[in-house]
Amino acid sequence: MNPVTFEGINTASQVLSDVTNFTPLQFNEQLSEDYGCNVYLKREDLQPVRSYKIRGAYNKIFSLTEEEKSRGVVCASAGNHAQGVAFACKKLGIKGTIFIPSTTPAQKINRMKLFGKEMVEVVVSGDTYDDAFKTASDYCSNKGAVFVHPFDDHKVIEGQGTVGKEILEAANFPVDFLFLPIGGGGLSAGVSTYFGRKSPETKIIGTEPEGAPSMLTSIQNYKNTILEEIDGFVDGAAVKKVGDLTFAICQKNLDEMLLVPEGRICTTILNLYNNEGIVVEPAGAMTLAALSLYDKEKIKGKNVVCVVSGGNNDIMRTAEIKERSLIYEGLKHYFMIQFPQRPGALKDFVSKILGPNDDIAYFQFTKKNNRENGPAVVGIELKNPNDLSEIFERLKENRFKYNYLNDNLDLLTLLM
Repeated sequence: MNPVTFEGINTASQVLSDVTNFTPLQFNEQLSEDYGCNVYLKREDLQPVRSYKIRGAYNKIFSLTEEEKSRGVVCASAGNHAQGVAFACKKLGIKGTIFIPSTTPAQKINRMKLFGKEMVEVVVSGDTYDDAFKTASDYCSNKGAVFVHPFDDHKVIEGQGTVGKEILEAANFPVDFLFLPIGGGGLSAGVSTYFGRKSPETKIIGTEPEGAPSMLTSIQNYKNTILEEIDGFVDGAAVKKVGDLTFAICQKNLDEMLLVPEGRICTTILNLYNNEGIVVEPAGAMTLAALSLYDKEKIKGKNVVCVVSGGNNDIMRTAEIKERSLIYEGLKHYFMIQFPQRPGALKDFVSKILGPNDDIAYFQFTKKNNRENGPAVVGIELKNPNDLSEIFERLKENRFKYNYLNDNLDLLTLLM
């Protein structure tokens, strides 16, 4: 593999100067007050394709020889990298084929077609990025097309590294802490390479979804490790295996790693929208969600930069995002209640079990037999998470038979 270099990142910056936006480094007053430090957001959600991925994709495709361009390009992506490839194909006049997993939000698929128009074909393959990657690799072998890797390529990494160059050019202050989102590791590898030369004193914190800890697992194992299963909710950062090149760089350059619960990411998405008017996708909210979990004493009074990596959030996911947030925050709880099959049973439950600020947010009951008791799945929404203990106490006092389902969300999903 070719090395990733500081000089290569500077060259990529020149290539991208007329293609990408020099996105703002915004001071956020509310977050700074919340965490007792100076929080700055690097707004990569304001790129033409609403994510930093355009940088690496364009830099790689631009670097191809004329003979390579004539064979066309191929990529596998959960969405943002594909949009960058589509944008580059249209602008450079190169044919492209994009393989995506079935979990890719419709909003991202539509934008791929919008940017690529007649120059790209979008093909759905498998349920995860890794499934799409295998199909794309097989296609390249059969057709002779050039594969544009979403993260494990030196030209892609150098393109992503221009984010770091822009941060340091915009910052008229020392960057004490830098929080980076990690999926395959391209952004963190590129940015940490640039910071290693220009700002080696900066503490670089990598952040990953709790359900897809591929980089952390690899660092802990001292070798690049494939995860058997992942939670694909943070679709822009959920991979089973990071890149070999990105792993080698991140293992050396990152100071710390943080795993971020998906529920916490959902809460951050909602807070950013409600408080700041900023629309982000799950991967785009990850660094700010991680900031809320970090040791406040370490960052107290420091200058902290968080990369907001993308804003391609499908509005159709809002209900799921809210649900995950409420469960994580301890505000929504599901029970299977054995209701006596008699008139007034539900009224007794509401009057005797629920507190004055509690609400039934979900109720499913089907009478299938003539037994004395019938099960119902009940979702209760609280105003205060501490009120849950009182719910349990009243259930016992009133002799309601129940099973608490939040501890078994897989079963809950089947029942609903």
